[in-house]
Amino acid sequence: MLSRVVAILGWGVIGVGLLVNESVNVVAHHRSPGVLLVTLSVFFALLLLRLVVAIGERVSRRGPLVVLLGAIASWAAGSASVTAARVEDQASFPAPGEWLFLLSYLGLAVYLLTAVDLRAARPARAWLDSAVICGGTACLASLLLVMPIQLASGQEGISLLLALLYPGADLALALLVVAQATLRLRTDRTASLMLSAGFLLIAVADSSFALRESAGSYDFGNLSNALWGAGFALVVGAACRPEPVTLREAGHVPGTPLLLGAGAAAMAVLAVRPGAALAWYTLPPAVLTMVAVGVRLALALRDARRANEAAALSRTDDLTDLPNRRAVRMWLQESLRQDRPLGLMLLDLDGFKEVNDSLGHRAGDTVLRLVAVRMREVLGPRARVARLGGDEFAILLDTTGEIELMEIAHAVLAEIGKPLVVEGIEFIPAGSIGVTTTDPGVDHDDGDALRRADVAMYQAKETGLGVVTYDAELDQFSRSRLLLAEELRRGITQGQIEVWYQPQFAAGSLSLAGLEALVRWRHPEHGLISPVSFLPDARRTGLMGAVSDVVVRTAAADLRERLDAGIDLPVSINIAPPELLGPGLVPRLLEILDEFAVPHGAVLLEITEDSFLADPGRTRELLRELDERGVGVSIDDYGTGFSSLTYLRDLPVRELKIDRSLIGDVAVDPRTRMVVGSTIQLAHALDMTIVAEGVENAADLEVLVELGIDVLQGYHLAEPMSAGEVVTLARRLVRNKDVGHVAPRDRGDRIR
Repeated sequence: MLSRVVAILGWGVIGVGLLVNESVNVVAHHRSPGVLLVTLSVFFALLLLRLVVAIGERVSRRGPLVVLLGAIASWAAGSASVTAARVEDQASFPAPGEWLFLLSYLGLAVYLLTAVDLRAARPARAWLDSAVICGGTACLASLLLVMPIQLASGQEGISLLLALLYPGADLALALLVVAQATLRLRTDRTASLMLSAGFLLIAVADSSFALRESAGSYDFGNLSNALWGAGFALVVGAACRPEPVTLREAGHVPGTPLLLGAGAAAMAVLAVRPGAALAWYTLPPAVLTMVAVGVRLALALRDARRANEAAALSRTDDLTDLPNRRAVRMWLQESLRQDRPLGLMLLDLDGFKEVNDSLGHRAGDTVLRLVAVRMREVLGPRARVARLGGDEFAILLDTTGEIELMEIAHAVLAEIGKPLVVEGIEFIPAGSIGVTTTDPGVDHDDGDALRRADVAMYQAKETGLGVVTYDAELDQFSRSRLLLAEELRRGITQGQIEVWYQPQFAAGSLSLAGLEALVRWRHPEHGLISPVSFLPDARRTGLMGAVSDVVVRTAAADLRERLDAGIDLPVSINIAPPELLGPGLVPRLLEILDEFAVPHGAVLLEITEDSFLADPGRTRELLRELDERGVGVSIDDYGTGFSSLTYLRDLPVRELKIDRSLIGDVAVDPRTRMVVGSTIQLAHALDMTIVAEGVENAADLEVLVELGIDVLQGYHLAEPMSAGEVVTLARRLVRNKDVGHVAPRDRGDRIR
């Protein structure tokens, strides 16, 4: 704050002082150096005070600021000496205090060389840039300063050199600042501009001195004094600016206009053809500038060529040499700018992951390269083919006719569907293609068309049709599924996920024997939503782990409440293969069970036979670990998978659940009855409990009991119910010693 006040006072003093001095000169009809002496003394005292304040505040820059303080003090002393001599009419050139000015220039040069940011980068090319800028500035100064002084003064040789000493030194200091800024030794652009402007103002003032030097006196006008004052004020102001906190990542590289401007200044000096007296001062900088400009332009052309090559590489896929996603987006953006519609296809290879998993990524890369070759051969020059990434390709065509696009898409699938031999194995690629067209009147950017083609491609993959054109109605269905997934994400955090239970009954007594936990989503607008409506989306969007965590935690909490109420019923929890094979299932499950102090043996994990198909080795390890921790395992949907007897024999499976697809015909189909009966005998021989799920009528129930089933589950006995209804049912059955089934709800209300 003090530094700013002193700076304002300094500008005010020099302005008011010079105005008063000019007024006195006009009134008295002669110059009065006394007023000027007082003005300059106060002005330089304020400059020195500001530097003293900065020295106290800028500890890291204290050394250079002390040097600058000495330089300004030396100039002030010299100026006071000359002005005092003028008061006594004894000022002549050179004055006794002239050495103080020379000492001041030495201090200014030392300050500029030390007050730089040594942390900043100094690339070698920046030296050439600084040479061009400094040379061009020197040439410009020759045209605007040196030649006019020589012509006005008529001096040559040593006398001209002495006349140009001070403005030449000023220009040298200004050029030093420019060079430092170009080399990024100065990161504060404002300070660099202030320093350069300050030295240029001093140079202009010193030029007037050079023009008057032939008179042998120091008789200056107020304009020169104002320029000197403003110049030194700018230099001190730049030195007192706050230090930059961070480095700039990269400096601004001089552009072609600046290089051409420097070359033009050099050419102008050469064209003027100064006389012999000036040739030694002007021609060397001009020649050096032209050489530097030529070298710099040659480097710029090489950089431009390399940049073009890098841009081409950035738009090319390394594996197939096809254009990549960036190139496709550029093509689409260009078509939108030109209001020119295009046909767009996205092709995704079917089953490509199995190629990588079974034959390795090298074989997969070979398949991708061969597919790329075939696509280019079948399409020829009429289309642009690109690889977006993975096993996904894009095709852009100038046609928008739906029939033609469909024909081309089918031709592409037919071509890539020809057999390939990879790693000695014959492989027949297959793919799915989504087709759409760009619409410049509707598409806001290139992403809109890509999204439509992507939607169509996934529709082709799901339906197995191979080629599907974009359908807005189906897109709305996709949008609703995306919206549902986002609402599910919020629903998980807001406690909308509920756990219901379907009771299981002992076959002999029909007493309550256990429960199966079933997930439900109580949507705030759509009510209770069945798991078949949201679990696929949860799995696809990566939310299945969070849903499973909620189910396990809720089931454990409800089990704890029932145990506290004296109701001991084991609970089965369904776990899908991806969650089962994940690294955190067992630790997380045991952590939750221990948190609610639930016996591990009261929980069974229901897994499907798909788990063994996904990763047999990992599944075996997990099941053995669960068995060691006391958690039971139940094989769900038995009879729908490969139903290998090996894992039943070798693994610690506690329970086997026969799928409802077998149970439904057990009363009327002798073959089904034989299969179910054999399965029951197998389970008993392996010391496993066997459960029949999906019992829908009394006839099936009676046959199952006769066959020796252990546990029954289905809508004929009881539908899924809330945790509170389970407690009510258990207490009623115990109180009434009732044996029978709970009346099922209306079939239209079933949600499982």
